[in-house]
Amino acid sequence: MSASRRDVLALALAGGAALPAVAALPPAARRGVEGQRAPDLGDGRYLNPILAGDRPDPSILKDGGDYWMTHSSFDASPGLLIWHSRDLVNWTPVGPALAKPLGTVFAVDIVKHDGRYFIYIPFMKASWSGALPSFANIYVIHAPSMHGPWSDPIDLGIGDLIDPGHAVDDDGQRYLFLSGVNRVRLAPDGLSTVGKVEKVYDGWHYPDDWITEAYSLEGPKLFRRGGWHYLVSAVGGTGGPATGHMVIAARARTLAGPWENCPHNPIVRTRSEAERWWSRGHATCVEGPGGRWYMVYHGYENGYRSLGRQTLLEPIVWGDDGWFRATGGDLSQPLPRPGGVAGPHGIAGSDDFSKPAFGTRWSFYGGGPGELSRARIERNTLTIAGKGTGPNDCAPLTQIVGDHAYEITVECELGGDAQGGLLLFFNDRLFLGMGIDGKRMITYRGGKPSYWPEPAPAVRRLFMRIVNDQQIVTFYYSVDGKSWTRHGVRSEVSGYNANTIDDLAQLRPALFASGAGRVHFRDFRYRAIA
Repeated sequence: MSASRRDVLALALAGGAALPAVAALPPAARRGVEGQRAPDLGDGRYLNPILAGDRPDPSILKDGGDYWMTHSSFDASPGLLIWHSRDLVNWTPVGPALAKPLGTVFAVDIVKHDGRYFIYIPFMKASWSGALPSFANIYVIHAPSMHGPWSDPIDLGIGDLIDPGHAVDDDGQRYLFLSGVNRVRLAPDGLSTVGKVEKVYDGWHYPDDWITEAYSLEGPKLFRRGGWHYLVSAVGGTGGPATGHMVIAARARTLAGPWENCPHNPIVRTRSEAERWWSRGHATCVEGPGGRWYMVYHGYENGYRSLGRQTLLEPIVWGDDGWFRATGGDLSQPLPRPGGVAGPHGIAGSDDFSKPAFGTRWSFYGGGPGELSRARIERNTLTIAGKGTGPNDCAPLTQIVGDHAYEITVECELGGDAQGGLLLFFNDRLFLGMGIDGKRMITYRGGKPSYWPEPAPAVRRLFMRIVNDQQIVTFYYSVDGKSWTRHGVRSEVSGYNANTIDDLAQLRPALFASGAGRVHFRDFRYRAIA
């Protein structure tokens, strides 16, 4: 997303600074598929994050014994990957709900109403998007099942507001709450609005001397319990200082208010840079499988802002006064697992390209509705048609990862007048990696070609490897996939984060194809390094 979008949302990011070292994972931590971090410790406890990597703004729905979750997918196409769980800790990817995004996707809300499923989506106008009427636009998609099929997006005619939160009043009337906090009435079918948007809540205001990014009242999520409607919001800004983002709560007897602020706000806040999780906020409250309650929200990991905002799970307890309190501390230690049935967790990063995995393992960055037409899979080869002049304007194919250290490897072969290669990609202004054009290797650092003339052979087929070992990145290449040459330059990448470039994203593996030809990729391998 561009800087102007953040400006409109009144978020002024602080400059990137050196990050303190972070402690290693506790000895009890377990590893899952490909050695990836796994939250379930196998002994009745879990360790955050429940979903590692850039999984921000979690929206979660309890549907009987099932839990469904998705996150802001921003410039990913396809977008809105749906996850399923029966214990709130182990999550299995189902598939994308949004095949053709209309713009940059901000925080959504998953809803079940009268047996049908809805996702309310803010689309932000982007350079690659079509004709959206406003800077921010609220749409809705719906389906008979969380497995789909999902409808095309329907415009609700709401402009310049984000973060929809669905609620139903005692009389059955449906509403959307929005950033601000504003509210608009929905038609009974939930597919259009009735009346005007109105301001309904001013938020809870923290002391002026607290160090935050901006006030930014956003992310309203609502639920009912014990005769009260609870409104959970975020303030303090989602990036900037580690102590900014926080969770606040209010309640009212009806959705018309008046809203009473929780006497012990904020419910959650990072109070020191020494804590393991920073900028914690944007929470949804949900009843767990054992009847206990939890908050699901996001945060940056101390020392690893380059991984983006990761999904966190914190237990809450209800007091006799009808208010809830968070009990997970700074989330640095294991916590009791909620119970329920533990299913498979996560998704492998490796891909032999035997079948498509778009929207689950891979998504194009900023590609627009028709980007999938560039890709073809056959005979264990992914072929991507070239576009643009380089990584900055070719809509690279990316995947989200969540490990502190990992290795990625791929075979790259050029077809026609193309350039292709392997990257670690934050956004179209900040990336690093290697590309070949048949004449030379182009080294990328800081979002542009580097001055470094790497003496790689002038070939049209090359094996490439990138190792990111706790923010130290090393490149390798090979003509046969057996004998490897280490690239002459290493990079330190902790500064590849939102506070540096003003986009809410993460540094992630990517394949790129630019120019007039095409690029063939084979045998992508991902391996976490313990």
